Amino acid sequence: MLNVLYCVLKAEHLKYRRTTVRRLIVPTPLLFMLIGWLAFIFMPQIAARPWSQLLATVYNWWPVTFIPFGTALFASLVAQQEKKAGNFHHLRVHPHAPSLYWIGKIAIMGYYTFLMTSLLMIDTVLVGRIITTDPIPWGTILFGGLLMWFASLPLIPLQLWAATWKGTSLGMLIGALGFLIGVVVAPKAYWMAVPWSWPIRLMSPLVGVHPNGVLLKADDPLWDSSVIPVGIVLSIVATVLLTGITALWFHQREAR
Repeated sequence: MLNVLYCVLKAEHLKYRRTTVRRLIVPTPLLFMLIGWLAFIFMPQIAARPWSQLLATVYNWWPVTFIPFGTALFASLVAQQEKKAGNFHHLRVHPHAPSLYWIGKIAIMGYYTFLMTSLLMIDTVLVGRIITTDPIPWGTILFGGLLMWFASLPLIPLQLWAATWKGTSLGMLIGALGFLIGVVVAPKAYWMAVPWSWPIRLMSPLVGVHPNGVLLKADDPLWDSSVIPVGIVLSIVATVLLTGITALWFHQREAR
């Protein structure tokens, strides 16, 4: 079973070697770092707390904008690639269950978003070294980056299902709605009900930023770090459930 899954993952990885999906991995984190850098150029008043402001900018904009729109775009590109390749008809000549290929796609998307998040962390350190000589907050950068990525994993099977079922339009629409609802719900008590709000909410106590991008005041309830373990557990459960449910849907669709 593990050998079969490894072969599936290897095949999926090779499939996207020269596609738009792979080409977006490097420039996307650079774009977000450019935004953080420009903030220091055009708003010199924030230079008094360089690392705080840099993390508040980058580690807020990434979960607010890239995670909903980027995940939706990635899923749509993956679905389009499969449509061009025959709309999954090639699976009927393979002896393995279609659900394995679906899980493989989700795993590869998770791997690519991990690479992008890793590059974002590296870019954050490099830009931070340019704008300040203050000590690098390694713990916040590393844990924050991994936490954002981990909390975004449940969106991958959901967005891939939408893009595969009804195409790019539905996938991007769900991503846009997730963007709007996620920002609104993140500071609320019921943030747990909306997966798009999870990475946004978890960044608040870690980097001290409100979902609207403003630094938190000392007495702001969003400093409550107890949301972090809750968000981690939610992400694990939701990722497993959504992957299983969508894999079952895909298996039944392709087995007809």
